[in-house]
Amino acid sequence: MFAKLLIANRGEIACRIIRTARRLGIKTVAVYSDADRDALHVDMADEAVPIGPSQAAQSYLDINKIIAAAKTTGAEAVHPGYGFLSENPAFALALEGAGIVFVGPNPKAIEAMGDKIESKKLAAKAKVSTVPGHLGVIKDAKEAVKIADQIGYPVMIKASAGGGGKGMRIAYSRKEVEEGFTSSKSEAKSSFGDDRVFIEKYVEEPRHIEIQVLGDKHGNVIHLGERECSIQRRNQKVVEEAPSPFVDAKTREAMGAQAVALAKAVGYDSAGTVEFIVDKDRNFFFLEMNTRLQVEHPVTELVTGLDLVEEMLNVAAGKKLALKQKDVKLKGSAVEVRVYAEDPTRNFLPSTGRLVRYRPPKLGIEGDVITRLDSGVEEGGEISVYYDPMIAKLITYAPTRLKAIEAMGGALDAFAIDGFRHNIPFLSVLMRNERWREGRLSTKFIAEEFPEGFRPPKPSGHVRDVLVAVAAAIDHMSNQRRRLITQQMQGEPVRFAEKRIVELGEDRVRVTVAGELDGNAKVFVYGDEEPDRRITLSHSWWFGMPVFEGTADGVPIAVQVRPILNGCHLTYQGVEVSTRVFTERETELASQMPAKVKPDMSKFLLCPMPGLVVSLAVSEGQEVAAGDALCVVEAMKMENVLKAERDAKVAKILAKPGDSLNVDAVILEFA
Repeated sequence: MFAKLLIANRGEIACRIIRTARRLGIKTVAVYSDADRDALHVDMADEAVPIGPSQAAQSYLDINKIIAAAKTTGAEAVHPGYGFLSENPAFALALEGAGIVFVGPNPKAIEAMGDKIESKKLAAKAKVSTVPGHLGVIKDAKEAVKIADQIGYPVMIKASAGGGGKGMRIAYSRKEVEEGFTSSKSEAKSSFGDDRVFIEKYVEEPRHIEIQVLGDKHGNVIHLGERECSIQRRNQKVVEEAPSPFVDAKTREAMGAQAVALAKAVGYDSAGTVEFIVDKDRNFFFLEMNTRLQVEHPVTELVTGLDLVEEMLNVAAGKKLALKQKDVKLKGSAVEVRVYAEDPTRNFLPSTGRLVRYRPPKLGIEGDVITRLDSGVEEGGEISVYYDPMIAKLITYAPTRLKAIEAMGGALDAFAIDGFRHNIPFLSVLMRNERWREGRLSTKFIAEEFPEGFRPPKPSGHVRDVLVAVAAAIDHMSNQRRRLITQQMQGEPVRFAEKRIVELGEDRVRVTVAGELDGNAKVFVYGDEEPDRRITLSHSWWFGMPVFEGTADGVPIAVQVRPILNGCHLTYQGVEVSTRVFTERETELASQMPAKVKPDMSKFLLCPMPGLVVSLAVSEGQEVAAGDALCVVEAMKMENVLKAERDAKVAKILAKPGDSLNVDAVILEFA
């Protein structure tokens, strides 16, 4: 085994690799850009080497700098993680030439499978089912439209060297092909240094199911079952699970056999993933092969009991696989969610900033449930505009799928992050979605279940009762605490009104609270339109804690608490609401306060996320129609086309290409 390993990556995957290397007694070397000088992976590694500016092209994608860092520190091997140089055959060859081991497949396999066009040709040759499409190089948008017309709409435009949803567009018309072709080429060039794209038929209502393969340098290849990755947005996975609730034993065997056959055909010798799209009749078609460790590998680890990073290191060191195919057993169910720095209420646009608060849920083994967090950040750190917006991966495992989902829902409720918008409320709502719980999935799941975009649900039923009870209990505890203040004026003891009114957004609920500061508060909720409810809270919460954890009528709850003026902002099961607790007289007075009117910003085009202006498609005085492209803003390596919402005339342009804008910065003003 190696004595020292360099990790040519950053964030959670770098930390994940360091943990396994540390367990195996391998010294680790981190590399970091200017933006990552204070990053967690730098602190975790035994050594750290700076490799340049924040832009990935000048740091994490610079092969010479990575090799120089390995030579300087005496690293015998390099693990690329995922993204960046992980699927670049030139990187693997350069390491080989420098006498450094690449912890991944051989360069020929990377070249054969990493190129999405060539991999489809090889798959067809190996008799693997493939999707109809055009696998040649496409010169321009005009040719792209012609090819799309021949294949039939809808079509998928994809970067040949792509991955992670970058350089990928679905087009339902000629106009969308023209726009998508240009954007895909641009994204592919900036993300991978290769602007080649191809077009294939888009199979509607498909499932995205992938097979994990593992090969060694002695010709042995096995598969470790499948992962369901159908819940996506912008072609990027959001939730993954293993095994798939849709795949039966016969389909698993057939998909696994084709994946292994393809891997053997190219002499594959590491961990890799063969991705398929699967229709409603369980017909499956080869999509692509990722010649690297996948983001979602933890769910496979939990259901197989293997450490895939350790397996990759063993293979790179020349060891034979310890397992035969018959030894692979899938046990239980695992679910992974990707926690992103993005605003789900703004169509999941990126959000950046400092982690003012970062408090993960309770991790480890509790009974037959495992909760795991793969994270690359810590409280006080910063989410940068230069890299992918993923903050962490939260994974739960249980004997059954529903129990793993329930555990995930509770873990998300207890995961407190402050400083910028993130997708935890969305994920929490998703875990309670009946269609998800029943396993009725497709890659259109998010679009179909949230057709108007994500809007936090309004409190109702059990959730409403819990939020009312928690708000009332916190107010009651605050009143009791104030009674204990010393040196108060002499006279009659302060008496607080027993009956209170909880303002829950626009909803108002009458309550009476009884209980002391011992963590057992009895909350009697009186509703005008429903029978009286009595809710018993048992908890260990105290002021300053970000999460109110305990039980409500014996049911476990985790409610996030954020102080606001005269109240608390509470979050539970994806419901976010500001709460205030008043006496009846205070409620009367509060109703007389004037409402704050928001300014009319309809005459302006606002930047929906922090980002960089790539281009402007209009000029001052130009008439635009609804749907016309106005400008392109790049954020987190993704290009976003901002379009006109209505017919208008551009009066003034207030930004130019190259400008770095904050969220809600004005780009254009309309007449």
